[in-house]
Amino acid sequence: MKRLFYSTLLGVFLAVSAGAQSLTPHPIPTPELSDAGLSCAQMHQASALRQPATTVRHARKMERYDVKYYKLDIALENNARTVSGAVRMQALAQGQPLDSLSFELYPTFIIDSVVVNGRKSPGLRRVAGDVTVGLAQAVAANSLFNAYIYYRGTAPNGNSAAIGNALDTEFETDYGVNVTWSLSEPFNAYEWWPCKQILTDKADSSDVWVTTASLNKVGSNGTLERVTPRPNGKSRYEWKSRKPIAYYLISVAVAPYIEYTNYANPAGGPRIPIVNYLYSAAAQARYQVELDRTPGFIENFSSLVGLYPFASEKYGHSMAPIGGGMEHQTMTTQDGFTFTLTAHELFHQWFGNHVTCASWQDIWLNEGFASYGEYLALNAFASTAPFSARAWMNNAHATTMQVPGGSVQVRDTTNVGRIFSGRLSYKKGAAVVHMLRYLLHDDVKFFRALRTYQTTYGGGTARTRDLQRIVEAEAGTSLAYFFQQWYAGEGFPTFAVRWNQAGNDLYLRTTESVSMPAVTPFFDTEVDYRITLSSGSTQLVRLRQSQMVSSFTVPVAGTVTSIQVDPDQWILNGAGTVVRDNALILASQVASRPAPLVVYPNPCRDVLRLTALSARPAQAEVTDATGRVLLRQTVSSAQPRLDTRALAAGLYHLRLTTTEGEVSLARFVRE
Repeated sequence: MKRLFYSTLLGVFLAVSAGAQSLTPHPIPTPELSDAGLSCAQMHQASALRQPATTVRHARKMERYDVKYYKLDIALENNARTVSGAVRMQALAQGQPLDSLSFELYPTFIIDSVVVNGRKSPGLRRVAGDVTVGLAQAVAANSLFNAYIYYRGTAPNGNSAAIGNALDTEFETDYGVNVTWSLSEPFNAYEWWPCKQILTDKADSSDVWVTTASLNKVGSNGTLERVTPRPNGKSRYEWKSRKPIAYYLISVAVAPYIEYTNYANPAGGPRIPIVNYLYSAAAQARYQVELDRTPGFIENFSSLVGLYPFASEKYGHSMAPIGGGMEHQTMTTQDGFTFTLTAHELFHQWFGNHVTCASWQDIWLNEGFASYGEYLALNAFASTAPFSARAWMNNAHATTMQVPGGSVQVRDTTNVGRIFSGRLSYKKGAAVVHMLRYLLHDDVKFFRALRTYQTTYGGGTARTRDLQRIVEAEAGTSLAYFFQQWYAGEGFPTFAVRWNQAGNDLYLRTTESVSMPAVTPFFDTEVDYRITLSSGSTQLVRLRQSQMVSSFTVPVAGTVTSIQVDPDQWILNGAGTVVRDNALILASQVASRPAPLVVYPNPCRDVLRLTALSARPAQAEVTDATGRVLLRQTVSSAQPRLDTRALAAGLYHLRLTTTEGEVSLARFVRE
């Protein structure tokens, strides 16, 4: 979800310029670069005190049933927030009989009747938005039931939803069109239709029928089955989706639209229609180039993280003066079309729609990944993109670091402003995704992990711990430390590097400081160093910052002239320093050369044992004949062995580096 705002962008960028830290100078991009980057902030800040409508007690009552299907059959016009009609809910009673039905509906709506399994309810109780309906006959445990809720009224106009009203109407002055549209995220669907607002209960399917004046079109989820003529110059748009959907993604957009359809052809998938409901021919002409990017975006994302999950239905857009975009399932609502906005909302169809965060605490699984979709699209379409992927990531880092603290994890899930923090949920969330990619150091593994996440949790919901387990399976090791420091923790590291050279050895000593030491005192991370030699050639090495002060010895084939830390902007880190320090190397160190290391058995099978290790941990790196690092492990006298089961049979080189920079070498064969 994106909320674009322009009147405050200059001030925001000035603040970022003053407060951001970065190791390599990263210029703050222009507002044009970041039109889809600093999203949601203005309206989110205005609604920061907005809280979920329902009570914990009422939520527990709603958890007594599992929604299977919603059908909205309502009347709407393009110039009013008036709603009337019926909502059918098909659900499964859970493990005990159901003698009442609980749901949510804004208190100003009139409920004419509720009919459950063909019997009208004898009465109902309403407390604010909480509705509890008595049943004429109890629903047996573990059985399906149908409830019809007949209601009418006018949606509130208090700007209480995350972006404006949950149902809004406005005259779009540039094109002379009046539009009515919905936006229910995070917990405001009840402001226009009766529903159960619990993230973990996605309906298995849905229908949205809207009756409106025949001059209008209605955009919604799924496939348009038919347009049925109705009396008095009306038409009924009948949309059908047979895909699981979260309550806040059910949507409507009503206006006298024109329709423009183009198509995506992802490899291994069907031809996907992209149905665009636009204000007018003038709007189409204005946005034609950007609209025609969407097929390529779908094809690229499908190749990276799996086929577009709603390929059997459609993708599309409905225009509305929303101030940005909202990722309604299969038909995003957008006020216009820019490269990053369109890419962001589309990537939500995988991350947010197909797999939905199971708690607002984990909103970064929606917004952080959707923001990373902007980066992926910029990288894939660099030749025609408005700016570079690197510039986008520079801005994401600078935005994140304009304040020293703040966690990706949302600890107050009643605060809309915090849920949709552009700095934390979007930009830092994207930076964390980027660092996961760096951690795996293998794009095959990274994108396979994302595809596994989609196939494992598609159609349902997930938490951060679920993603963690999948990435750990690819990494082959626990990543608890990574998620503790980057998801639950706060702040970022800064690296101060001192170096010197003696012969063909480069000595590095890196000291890490952190922006929030009381919360996250240390970031355990690998870091790239680009070493430039007097010949003009460069060497890139990747070293583990496993303690606050880490020392390394790197063999070089020439005279070092400069060193860059994290030159490719993988790590979220502040503005550090790199200085040559002639006093860094002691005389004994100058004379030292890599020492031989005795290992056995050699050849080995699963375990290689190392001799004469100190009590302090050392970093063991195993490389093949081409110099590729295939294995890293920490060893010591307490753990004097190397697990080689991940290696294929062959000859390998072992390099052992102590925290003092002492190096030992060995060769071994794995059978």
